[in-house]
Amino acid sequence: MIRTPPGVASRDRAAPGAVHRRLTDAGTDRGANPVELAVVMPAVLVLLFASVQVAVWFVARSTALNAAQSGVNAQRVLQAPAGAGEARATRFLRAAGDWLVDGNPRCVASATEVTCTVTGRSLSVIPGVRFGVRQTAHGTVERWTTP
Repeated sequence: MIRTPPGVASRDRAAPGAVHRRLTDAGTDRGANPVELAVVMPAVLVLLFASVQVAVWFVARSTALNAAQSGVNAQRVLQAPAGAGEARATRFLRAAGDWLVDGNPRCVASATEVTCTVTGRSLSVIPGVRFGVRQTAHGTVERWTTP
């Protein structure tokens, strides 16, 4: 026998059959949750893929910038051979993995400055969409000067 706590009227207790009636008499809202999920889920998936694509693009930009800086550091050394910067940037891109697809380093050196630019595109999570990447680094060439 279920006892009612003091101060609670017996009408506040639900009869055993009332709970069953409440669950089965859903009315017109029956099946609404799957429909709401079917409407909202494509938007959730688009946001998920877009956020992953943005993250991949930022990693590709970082990879390109680090490759360009590596190329500048190799080319700015005193009496560095021509093409040393491009070779170092290419080695860096090979070691970094495939975050930057078709990475192409170009280094231009003058008597006082070195500029390396790395271009390519990031991996694509969204099929058929390409996201270009271009990063440039600058540095001064080491040389002897008089005081």
